[in-house]
Amino acid sequence: MQLVFATNNLNKLKEVQALIPNHIKLLSLKDIGCLEDIPETQNTIEGNAKQKAVYIKTNYNYDCFADDTGLEVDALNGAPGVYSARYAGEQRNAEDNTNKLLFELKNHPNRSAQFKTVIALHLNGQLYSFTGICKGEITTEKYGEKGFGYDPVFKPNNQNDTFAQMDLTLKNSIGHRGKAVKQLVDFLSEKK
Repeated sequence: MQLVFATNNLNKLKEVQALIPNHIKLLSLKDIGCLEDIPETQNTIEGNAKQKAVYIKTNYNYDCFADDTGLEVDALNGAPGVYSARYAGEQRNAEDNTNKLLFELKNHPNRSAQFKTVIALHLNGQLYSFTGICKGEITTEKYGEKGFGYDPVFKPNNQNDTFAQMDLTLKNSIGHRGKAVKQLVDFLSEKK
């Protein structure tokens, strides 16, 4: 089986490749010659994931999957949510986004948050979706050098470290993306 993972984010690609079994050949957007930015104009995480998967199937005719991930912070009424990548502006700078989040939560007692990943799979003309959620809290400062995005300020429940302090195996086993990818892999295994 061959599937395109519709992402330009090399960090995401690396995380997902570590979870996909060998019998599934994973292609990147670069592998299929898709160099343009895929539109993400929906107002939900689910909508963006589906929009990207449909775009690849429609324009490149590959079976594929796409994900969208958002950080939902209770004290900010679910923000940044679908706007997580561009929370601090269209430049999509992770450092700026994280700094803005820490500023918005400064002195706020409720630091509960969750990461949510939705994977949309376009396979054999059908669209499926899988959701992974990881609950935790936003730290008061950044910790760790691993990971990407908000990882330095997100500490999952029942853990002492942020995602940016964890090795990839642990992060994938408890994290939102790992949970969604596991559902995807289980589904594809049944389709073999």
